[in-house]
Amino acid sequence: MQDKLIQVASRIREIREIFHVPVAELAQEFGVSEEDYRRFESGTVDIPVGILLRLSQRFDVALSALLTGEEPRLHTYALTRNGQGVSVDRRKDYKYQSLAHNFIRKRMEPFLVRVEPGPTSFNSHPGQEFHYVLEGTLQVTLDRHELILEPGDSLYFDSGVSHSLAALNNAPVKLLVVIG
Repeated sequence: MQDKLIQVASRIREIREIFHVPVAELAQEFGVSEEDYRRFESGTVDIPVGILLRLSQRFDVALSALLTGEEPRLHTYALTRNGQGVSVDRRKDYKYQSLAHNFIRKRMEPFLVRVEPGPTSFNSHPGQEFHYVLEGTLQVTLDRHELILEPGDSLYFDSGVSHSLAALNNAPVKLLVVIG
């Protein structure tokens, strides 16, 4: 997992350098400290999906190119078979599988997410999210609002609001997440 994180970090640093954008400019644009942004580029900390999405939009590069180093090629449709999504192992508490990594010019990013039991951290980023619980019981905290979702429940929210996901009942949760 650490090797993948370092590879992604290296790609985002390289693209920033290619476009001659100072760290300070991106840090301010994304609402993080310069120190935190430098940590993202060093591969020493997890890079929030929201930051990766913003980087891909900012530099007009497909998110999958940042994650995998390969450009998407499909224009008409992208079929992802069960268990065959591209793994995006960036955090211990969440495991992401990209469900449309090879579709070019996506307007949204669909992921299959597994939330492991244990502590999670808060995140916020521009855009919106849709969550649909497939298995388990999920606690979603939006600012100070705690919501409990069961299989079949869905939630749509402004991802600029500070949010976290927690698996309840000491069991993992599986959900579909669409970020746009």
